[in-house]
Amino acid sequence: MANYGESRLDLESYLTARVPVIGVRTIEQRRALRLVKEVAEQPKRAAQPFWIYTRATGLRDLRTNSTVLDDRSLTGAMDYMAAQFGARQLATVILVDPDGLDSDTPFTRHVAELARLADTNAGSIVLITDNPIWSGLQRLGMSLQLDLPDQDEMYAIISDFLTDHRGVVPIAWTQDDARRASEFLQGVTEGEAVNLMATIVAKGSVEPDDVLVLARSKDRIFSDLAGLERLSLKAADYSVGGLSSLRDWLARKHRLMHADLRATGLRPPRGVLLVGVPGCGKSLSAKAVAQQWQLPLYRLDMASIHGKYLGESESRMREALATADRVAPCILWIDEIEKGLAGGNDQSGVPQRVLGQFLFWLQESESRAFVVATANDVRSLPPELLRKGRFDELFFVDLPDGQDRKEIIEMYYRRYVKAEPDPDQVERLVDISEGFAGADIESALHDVGAEVLLNGGAEALHPTFVLQTFANTTPLSRTNPEQVDDIRTWGRERAVPAGRQATTPYSGGAPSRRVVFLGD
Repeated sequence: MANYGESRLDLESYLTARVPVIGVRTIEQRRALRLVKEVAEQPKRAAQPFWIYTRATGLRDLRTNSTVLDDRSLTGAMDYMAAQFGARQLATVILVDPDGLDSDTPFTRHVAELARLADTNAGSIVLITDNPIWSGLQRLGMSLQLDLPDQDEMYAIISDFLTDHRGVVPIAWTQDDARRASEFLQGVTEGEAVNLMATIVAKGSVEPDDVLVLARSKDRIFSDLAGLERLSLKAADYSVGGLSSLRDWLARKHRLMHADLRATGLRPPRGVLLVGVPGCGKSLSAKAVAQQWQLPLYRLDMASIHGKYLGESESRMREALATADRVAPCILWIDEIEKGLAGGNDQSGVPQRVLGQFLFWLQESESRAFVVATANDVRSLPPELLRKGRFDELFFVDLPDGQDRKEIIEMYYRRYVKAEPDPDQVERLVDISEGFAGADIESALHDVGAEVLLNGGAEALHPTFVLQTFANTTPLSRTNPEQVDDIRTWGRERAVPAGRQATTPYSGGAPSRRVVFLGD
């Protein structure tokens, strides 16, 4: 697909060569009409007639907009075209979005006959449409596809809009802010970009923070997102306990995500693959990244990608990834990615083809869609997915060590109990919770919070109840120690630790126990 400048050069060459049928495929009708008019108004074409037909205005002169024919029907316009093509040379007619161009119908055959007639006197028919053109008609000429505005054109659109409004409202954007906005608005039409900018101006000023507001507002123009689910974040999704190495790494990537990379040769961050023990914060990390980076969060549902018909799964994956490119910048969360891409024993070849599409997109896409993929069953992951260069990094999320458990306990205690935890009690809870995942700690303190609500406040909470709740919680590391040990062995050898480099060893084979605390 070509940008505006390339499309203009193509159209100029086709009209100079007097190609009888020129198809212009685009979803931006106004932009395509501006393109055609710019080419028609070149001095070297001053003597060549250009007419345009639309359903609303009928047949008019392209340059002067004066009415050519009182009959506004398409039939009347085509009769006029036949007369002009037979009597004049170098005539050009533009048909805007006519119905039924995509199949062999009497209408398309009529247009083909007009094209052959035009060809005898060096005439041309330009078809502006967002639908495919019947092959029998298209073979009579050439086609071009006008893509959505690229970054440079989007920058020009934003700059022109800001210039028009300087002196009307205070505008605090620098050239760099406009550049960042142009990157964020990649994937939208010119009209959509102007509408988004207008909503910013409508509040009375344009501030530097509005660049991120613009990025968040962009996804509102997409209503039916194939294969993607737009997730709304809750306050509880904003923070993650522990995982200090992962959080530091994400902070560096955040700076790159919003940096101007045009002159560096670098591409935007691609994403991260999180593998590890279930319940240790992998999925929560995707939500926290979206909130901290102030970007919309989309979930790619691998279950909805796979269809029962031949080629359906591949088509859905292609459409979902194309949509992710359009809504970028965003966080694209793929939970339990191994369930959608693992298929070594599948004889149909569908998982392998879906995987190939995904890997190609990871490698080639230049959009600012940051992927956070999570996996529990690490051994079923295809080796192609783990190769360096697919994701920016592969992190292993282990059971939290003592310091991380302390941070997680304090965080959930404040959230559910609505009070500051006693330091001595926290230290005892850290000892009791050895082998707990973050989800186990949250579950225990959620029960404590429910007890607080039922008994009238944190003042009535007896310390032994909290200790008993923790002691009577049985984590996955005790109910299924073999699975946890298997995951930990794989992750420690093949991935970067998401927590601190040195972790406290844990013996996963300890039996489940029930402890009763009678008092301090």
